[in-house]
Amino acid sequence: MAVISELIREEENGALSFGNYELKEKTKQDGFKYNGDSYKIKTFYEITKLEKNGAFVYESVPGTAVHDFRANATKTIFSVEGDKDAQITLELEPEKEYKVHVNDVYVGKMKTNLGGKLNLSVELEENDQVNVVIEKI
Repeated sequence: MAVISELIREEENGALSFGNYELKEKTKQDGFKYNGDSYKIKTFYEITKLEKNGAFVYESVPGTAVHDFRANATKTIFSVEGDKDAQITLELEPEKEYKVHVNDVYVGKMKTNLGGKLNLSVELEENDQVNVVIEKI
């Protein structure tokens, strides 16, 4: 895989890919239309942040590239790559429990806070890609 040079795109399978952790300066794109929604991406080596219709969706520190991001009411699936370990925050349902799998390994149950934020860490090395699956219990 590689960074997303166009910052955000729809894949042939209907999923979203976004982010470029190789950029030295913050770069953003607003107004990307996908499934009737408007997305905004901000990305560079320090952070990658995705918003949908003005609401928070995804953030990683440091920046990452996310491939095949798909989310519905019960499941969020994506692959993430970067050149350093990353802290990822996702906006899900408030005060709900989720099962988290990283590279097909069950890492446990996590509960979102009042704002619906779920935080997880992934270990990454340059050109490393990690698969993440989050399922609502």
